[in-house]
Amino acid sequence: MSDTHGSPDEDRRLESVRQDAEHSRQDAGAPHDRENPYETRRLLGEYLLFHYGGPEEVLPWSGGPRESLGFPQRTVGHFGPGQAARGLDLGCAVGGSTFAMSRTCGAVIGIDFSRAFIAVAERLRCGAEIPFERPEEGHASTTLVARLPAGVRPERVSFETGDAMDLRPDLGFFDRVHAANLLCRLPEPVKLLDRLPALVAPGGELVLATPCTWLEEFTPPANWPPGGTLDWLRDKLGADFDLVRLADEPFLIRETARKFQWSVAQVSVWRRCPARRTARAGIEP
Repeated sequence: MSDTHGSPDEDRRLESVRQDAEHSRQDAGAPHDRENPYETRRLLGEYLLFHYGGPEEVLPWSGGPRESLGFPQRTVGHFGPGQAARGLDLGCAVGGSTFAMSRTCGAVIGIDFSRAFIAVAERLRCGAEIPFERPEEGHASTTLVARLPAGVRPERVSFETGDAMDLRPDLGFFDRVHAANLLCRLPEPVKLLDRLPALVAPGGELVLATPCTWLEEFTPPANWPPGGTLDWLRDKLGADFDLVRLADEPFLIRETARKFQWSVAQVSVWRRCPARRTARAGIEP
């Protein structure tokens, strides 16, 4: 890797990914025609670093919070031990958590609203190495390369663009469903919560991680939890899921060499109850 403002070839590759995603969005229509704030070259690089960057690439400072690194993989680690047949990763971004799930799931679907994120995740699944720019300061940046982590099973993975509030109806049931840092970025998060009983198979696991950073730019205040996020989740999910355990997972997003976002996600692990509402709704697992 080298310090650079971005070589012409690298700039063209990243811009091609962004343009391909934009053309696909225009041709197919983004879900609900909802504006997507994540279709930018800078955020694409930021998320590639967050999902695939090594510890020294993300945080070279010896006094930094290193326990905050590897967040996409750590949240997947909250599933129980052993193998599962089907997994679903909602809000998968550029796919780091989806690939982590492939280690223990026979098949995994990663879904994200950003076509640029999904385009890059699919290229990684096919074995491509993706160069991207890590901002340092001002005009200075460093070229890094994202590649598949060792030990993952890309042949078990598929990616698709979708809206977590309006998922396609034929997804079926999953043994493990993962949604990290998604809920508080949805305009109408209750739509996802209402769909979850029809996604998680009876006895299956659900892992939700959220920093509870409810912002008007993403979610209208009328759609925020009326009190604490955990109490709200208990109210919305309690009829169909048992809360198994809670955890706190810090995460670190690098913006520049000397500026980082440090947050703590609230992780809740749920187990789908035996079919109660599914039978009432006429849904067969």
